[in-house]
Amino acid sequence: MAINVIGEKENQTEHSTETPTPTLVKEHEFTTDFGFIPIPPRLRYDPEKPPHFGILLNVAFGFASTFIVSNLYYCQPLLIQLSIAFGVSYGDVSRIPTLVQAGYATGLVLISPLGDLVRRRQLIICIVAISTSLTIGLAVTGSLKVFEALSFLVGAVSVTPQILIPLAADLAPPHRRASAIAVVLSGLLFGILVARVLSGIIAEFASYRVVYYYALGVQSLVLVGSYFLLPDYPSKNIDLTYFKILWTMAKFAVTEPVLIQGCLIIFSMSACFSNFWVTLTFLLGGPPYNYSTLVIGLFGLVGMLGVSLGPLVGRLIDRLVPCVGAIIIATFGLDIFTQMLQVSVSTTIFSINPAARARLNAVAILSIFIGQVMGTAVGTNVFINHGWRAGAGLSMGLFGLSLLFLLGRGPHCRQYTWIGYEGGLEARKSVVQQRVRLEEEREKQPESLARGEDEKVLRTA
Repeated sequence: MAINVIGEKENQTEHSTETPTPTLVKEHEFTTDFGFIPIPPRLRYDPEKPPHFGILLNVAFGFASTFIVSNLYYCQPLLIQLSIAFGVSYGDVSRIPTLVQAGYATGLVLISPLGDLVRRRQLIICIVAISTSLTIGLAVTGSLKVFEALSFLVGAVSVTPQILIPLAADLAPPHRRASAIAVVLSGLLFGILVARVLSGIIAEFASYRVVYYYALGVQSLVLVGSYFLLPDYPSKNIDLTYFKILWTMAKFAVTEPVLIQGCLIIFSMSACFSNFWVTLTFLLGGPPYNYSTLVIGLFGLVGMLGVSLGPLVGRLIDRLVPCVGAIIIATFGLDIFTQMLQVSVSTTIFSINPAARARLNAVAILSIFIGQVMGTAVGTNVFINHGWRAGAGLSMGLFGLSLLFLLGRGPHCRQYTWIGYEGGLEARKSVVQQRVRLEEEREKQPESLARGEDEKVLRTA
């Protein structure tokens, strides 16, 4: 029993108009970045020999994600130092993390969808160069207003991981797609943890400016690495304009059942994750623990253990149907299982429309961002007014909400089925693929022969 959209055929037709042809006219003739910087010959796009997505490139994607997303979190342990350096109150410097996150949200909406429109090598090099240049200002300025403005802009151009994730999905072979996404997501989550830990340690023994000099150095390394390692790849959707890209992103957010289900699940789980880590700070800082800021920051090392298992998680998901392989388990854990959840949802969402992966990813990341903001705000209020156990109750409620969203729609439903179950609950991808092949063969065989093959395959499965 399932509920389908009446206009399914119309939507499928509309999607097909956005799917690019395998090779685009004259795309392989690009030999320079921005028209004047030579692209290394081995990185130039050749339609007869597509880029090889090996371990080195996958690790490079993860490294870049780590040290670009860190820009969003360096400031959090530095607020006391910043208030002293600029001679302002805690309330004044508390705007800085908000501005960074607001800039990031702006970049998600306005910059990351460009991955579906322009050549991504040039886009990544451009925004990494801009973020590196802006970090110089953060390290040297003596004005709070300038620091705030630069923080917003740095947040806006720190969306490189959200361009790399869809690019990894495009470059990786289908049987390694989840593994590739997992490595990039591991780098992103490492960045969140590493930024807070390193920023707190450096600020404990040196000026906050040293933190931004360090950020300048690692971003410069990412910039150089992007030039020498990032392969050129054709732009997609060359028939679309920037404003149509934004319009279709908004349309996907309300017309795609798979995307909406995934966004609702990771929204509630992100709220739970954020609620736990933010209120944990308050718990450890008060009695009976009374830990220092440095010690609390080192608790992020615990999270790094879970994140480090991300590539293994991706290998597991590559063998399973993504919706079943991780999401149910993910509702019972936090670090490793939250990452497992994100890889699983991303893999599922990217299958909706290969030509729109940057836009689909932007919508998904926005749902994570909104969930984190809600989890932080609501979780903090619940903890302050009702204590740790009430906060844990909130987390359990969010777990239940995530399960509700998951169970409302089966893993094998057709693309435009909104509610219900179709095709069973089989989790093993190999079995599902066997069934698909069987159905294709049955259409070409007599009815009696097809029935016998059906029984044979099901017995072996």
